[in-house]
Amino acid sequence: MAARLLRACLTSAVQLRSSVWSRPLQRTVTTLKGIPTDEEQATGLERRLQALKHGKDPYSMLKPKEYTGTKEDPHIVPSIGNKRLVGCLCEEDNTAIVWFWLHEGPSQRCPSCGSHYKLVHHELPH
Repeated sequence: MAARLLRACLTSAVQLRSSVWSRPLQRTVTTLKGIPTDEEQATGLERRLQALKHGKDPYSMLKPKEYTGTKEDPHIVPSIGNKRLVGCLCEEDNTAIVWFWLHEGPSQRCPSCGSHYKLVHHELPH
């Protein structure tokens, strides 16, 4: 009984081995479009630097656009949530910062100087 079982296992192993060696291995590096370029394969920091070259601002490094701070043209504050803590320097040479919570919705005024701020939803650059 044990000899018959051993013989059956050996025959199936030989058949398996012969079928593996008879088929050619198919390994391809290309896609339907061909070999991908360096720009298509870029990930991480390299991809974000490419976005910067195309005019996008992946790290919010560029200087924000100037706004007048009026009710019609409020300062835009990007946020990934529905509220954000904002600090306003009411005068250019002032050393005290006025902090207040800015909520999503219509523009809000700074309690000290009256500048208007508006919270705008912003997606992360992932």
